Amino acid sequence: MIQYNGLTLAYIGDAIYELEVRKHLLEKNITKVNDLHNNAIRYTNANAQALVVKQLSDGFWNEEELSVFRRGRNQNSSHKPKNADIQTYNMATGVEAVIGFLYLENRYERLAELLERIFRIIEEQ
Repeated sequence: MIQYNGLTLAYIGDAIYELEVRKHLLEKNITKVNDLHNNAIRYTNANAQALVVKQLSDGFWNEEELSVFRRGRNQNSSHKPKNADIQTYNMATGVEAVIGFLYLENRYERLAELLERIFRIIEEQ
């Protein structure tokens, strides 16, 4: 595989995560567009994703995923977050980079495991 930089992995990871969140909400029988949007925000905002990082620091990540996470988190971006501080935004970018990495590497089983864990953490809050 091409060695993508952290922001590129986060870019594709963001799209995959958004799609999986929408699919997850539909599976929960949320079907009205406004309700879907309002519920999706709960999963996709930077604060929720940063919370996930803190909860997954219990040995969930393998060394390769940690490396990808750090690459995404530490990548400099010209984008300034609207609703989060830069540290929180960078943590969210790291999570999205791992999602993008797992997707591009066709590691769908591990991706599904990660998404299931993310959804559970967010729903318990």
